[in-house]
Amino acid sequence: MSETVIKRFAVIGHPVAHSLSPRIHAAFGKQRGIALEYTAIDATPEQFDAALAAFAAGGGTGANITLPHKQYAATVCESLTERAQRCGAANTLIRTDTGWLGDNTDGLGLVRDLTERHGQDLRGRKVLLIGAGGAARGVAPALLDAGIKSLFIVNRTPARTDALADVLGEPDRVHPRNFEDLGNLGGFDLIVNATSAAREAALPFLPSSLVAPRADAVDLSYGEVAIPFLAWARAAGADVVVDGLGMLVEQAAEAFQRWHGVRPDTSAVYAALRESYTSLRTGD
Repeated sequence: MSETVIKRFAVIGHPVAHSLSPRIHAAFGKQRGIALEYTAIDATPEQFDAALAAFAAGGGTGANITLPHKQYAATVCESLTERAQRCGAANTLIRTDTGWLGDNTDGLGLVRDLTERHGQDLRGRKVLLIGAGGAARGVAPALLDAGIKSLFIVNRTPARTDALADVLGEPDRVHPRNFEDLGNLGGFDLIVNATSAAREAALPFLPSSLVAPRADAVDLSYGEVAIPFLAWARAAGADVVVDGLGMLVEQAAEAFQRWHGVRPDTSAVYAALRESYTSLRTGD
């Protein structure tokens, strides 16, 4: 009787102890009857190369990449999918015979969460994207593909804002701006916070005039780090306010499909995670 071969997967980031990815992929594997091992690997930028090499040497089959490594991870892959090339960031690595293939499932995860779970129609919307790092790069192309009318990008470092706009290559729809311009941009139909500023309790000042009537707001983070931005959005009058938990589950499902060839059902996993957060907040 042959032994079951357990494939090894991991999420690599810094910090990463808070990550729900191990729990999500364990649930997906159980749901689909797939034996897998999925761990969290904490690696600083200086440790990333060694950590990824050790993971591969130990039989690692696939890896998710999170803050702050998504852009760098794209540079160490032997090849990239079209969508990873387009955004210059990789959040999903697939082991091949010749090295790592880098993909990016963040944007698809966000669009699926907004359109399928929250019933949003993104077509024709004026969108503000706050941030220009790996997370912002991951979602910007998918938002454009979903049919938004325009994408305004702001970031603390203007050079990064311009670099992202250049990568996207749609000057008619993509508009880099400075934080100082925010008060003059009018209202937006959708505001996406893709920064990690709230992790350092340093959410930048955002004028309430950014929120157009019936505007929606989404933070790509989840849990406590998403609270400051979501609280601002509610106070400013946003209609639908969403954290990044649904996006996390949806991008994980896309990665799972890339690794295993089958797509998991995300509804039950999302509901369980959302219930656990609700219980923690209410003390149940």
